[in-house]
Amino acid sequence: MDKYKNAGMVVMGISIVLGFTSLGYFISKAAIDFKSFERTVTVKGLAEQEHLADIVIWPIQFTEASNSLDGVYQSLDSSAEMVQNFLVENGISEDEIAFSTPLLTDQSAQRYGGNENFQYRYIASQSATIYSENVENVRSIMSELVELGKQGVTLSGNEYEIRPEYIFTRLNEIKPDMIEQATKEARQVAEKFAEDSNSKLGKIKTASQGQFSIMDRDNNNPHIKKVRVVSTIVYYLSD
Repeated sequence: MDKYKNAGMVVMGISIVLGFTSLGYFISKAAIDFKSFERTVTVKGLAEQEHLADIVIWPIQFTEASNSLDGVYQSLDSSAEMVQNFLVENGISEDEIAFSTPLLTDQSAQRYGGNENFQYRYIASQSATIYSENVENVRSIMSELVELGKQGVTLSGNEYEIRPEYIFTRLNEIKPDMIEQATKEARQVAEKFAEDSNSKLGKIKTASQGQFSIMDRDNNNPHIKKVRVVSTIVYYLSD
């Protein structure tokens, strides 16, 4: 009796092993078949918009020279007053103007080897920085800056030091529209690909949004910003 019982258990064990082996085969085959039928297309959609900057930061630098320490500071104070009056008269509010601490150079302390060939001993400079949301108004004032020179203000600074900076801060407001625009463009490209390959466009498999970039439109118009984003989308294809 035990002999037949043991034989039955051996047969059952073999059957179970064969069953798992067959199951593994069918699962493996199903996975292979699934992957062989999974067809996708990866496309990119670009969205670009141009917007005016909404903040401008504009430094105005001026310089005075004198052989008297008191004299150079008095001249600098006078120039600072003229700069402020000029700006306020042209629509810039006082809280949009900030003056830097004066920077003084003593030429006699800078001489080397006994060289005293300088016209003025003291040279002082100062900057007025305008921070404003009224970009167009500030830009119009820039073209009138020559009037300060006519009043006796000695404007100074190289191109880099006095170059205005334009900032665009409304990115969050335009993000949804630009993402929608990029997605639509990507879908159009995918639909064209599906049509050319005699396929049907399916659902989205994956989608990723690239980083937004904000650049000057060109060197002559830094106040106009080009905002750009690229979305990458993977679609399923079917026959």
